[in-house]
Amino acid sequence: MAAVGDHGSPDSYRSPLASRYASPEMCFVFSDRYKFRTWRQLWLWLAEAEQTLGLPITDEQIQEMKSNLDNIDFKMAAEEEKRLRHDVMAHVHTFGHCCPKAAGIIHLGATSCYVGDNTSLILSSGVITAHCSLRLPGSDSSFSVSQLARVISRLADFAKERASLPTLGFTHFQPAQLTTVGKRCCLWIQDLCMDLQNLKRVRDDLRFRGVKGTTGTQASFLQLFEGDDHKVEQLDKMVTDKAGFKRAFIITGQTYTRKVDIEVLSVLASLGASVHKICTDIRLLANLKEMEEPFEKEQIGSSAMPYKRNPMRSERCCSLARHLMTLVMDPLQTASVQWFERTLDDSANRRICLAEAFLTADTILNTLQNISEGLVVYPKVIERRIRQELPFMATENIIMAMVKAGGSRQDCHEKIRVLSQQAASVVKQEGGDNDLIERIQADAYFSPIHSQLDRLLDPSSFTGRASQQVQRFLEEEVYPLLKPYESVMKVKAELCL
Repeated sequence: MAAVGDHGSPDSYRSPLASRYASPEMCFVFSDRYKFRTWRQLWLWLAEAEQTLGLPITDEQIQEMKSNLDNIDFKMAAEEEKRLRHDVMAHVHTFGHCCPKAAGIIHLGATSCYVGDNTSLILSSGVITAHCSLRLPGSDSSFSVSQLARVISRLADFAKERASLPTLGFTHFQPAQLTTVGKRCCLWIQDLCMDLQNLKRVRDDLRFRGVKGTTGTQASFLQLFEGDDHKVEQLDKMVTDKAGFKRAFIITGQTYTRKVDIEVLSVLASLGASVHKICTDIRLLANLKEMEEPFEKEQIGSSAMPYKRNPMRSERCCSLARHLMTLVMDPLQTASVQWFERTLDDSANRRICLAEAFLTADTILNTLQNISEGLVVYPKVIERRIRQELPFMATENIIMAMVKAGGSRQDCHEKIRVLSQQAASVVKQEGGDNDLIERIQADAYFSPIHSQLDRLLDPSSFTGRASQQVQRFLEEEVYPLLKPYESVMKVKAELCL
């Protein structure tokens, strides 16, 4: 059996998000190493600011802390936490062990949420914007809005290329009027553009918790600085600036308001809804054999049915998107039950839901990018389905043409009604093709317009302004939104498993 806590062993459970799906970069961002290294960075920033403002902290102590930011003894920290039952104090002691000269000033005036909450905000902010420090050593890629921008870019290329390709539209998943393949894709793109704008908004709205003390009153720091309000405010601002934030909360309890977590996870849940809708459409189109996601040369669709080409990427996205959408319930409930200045029943929940939300978003975006880079369209299948349905859709145009040729609208309507029902019977009762046009061609009543039937049945005449809408949408809304991300557009997506 695996030793207790041996999470790398095949005998111990590991989250599939980390072991199968999420990128190494995202897993690193939410690793213990990155988390506790950030804690130490926060303690260093606090000490530097306190020294600048006059507290008796020496350059030697500061340098000792700097030199040991990455020197983390995880075994010692685990032993200390088991003994103390307090994760922050365990790491204060562990950091102090390798910084004996600075040990006495580490965490000076702070409370646990100084490192815990501020780290959560640094991670959320950095992940969304691909802050330069959020990278796996030796890797040039990172999760961010850039990843979403790449998905939008790939789909925009797809939409542009197929802006004028007619396809049967569906409402209620029943045949409706024609649209184009590119126009349908723009429905997907529009949702993702809203998600991109929402991610940017959330990032811009994020504020640092800063240096607030045990109940948010900054009393401990006011005591350190002997009642000097100005220095306490300077301390808060200096640490906020060092962390890369433009502003900090003025009001906090012990924690920043947990509504911040609601805001972040709501945007990620909304992204999940977009991806689920897109991938559901792709799965339905795969069943119709009109479009398929990439299928690798040696990929197996079914262990029992060798011919199967299951849309496993899209199915994976839908499966994980559902998980992402449900995660927002955690911060909603957590925020609602925080008593007064804070209760600790948020802690264990947040360890799970915040990391899982970002790992899941990373996975579905990476997978959707992989899909969008290899979508296959089958125009002949699309054309065949249009031929099956278009004759019924064209009846109004045929009636108008007959009236222009001198016929009676009511007589023509009755003729077409009878012929349509006969054709529908062939389709439904006999499993044959829609032969309405052949029946119209064989009926002498319609001889005045027989020469016009090819024009009246041109699919492109049934797609309205779809192609123009695609062009305008891409030029006016999509391309300007993507412009800041041009430098990262070449990065390709690869599935982890």
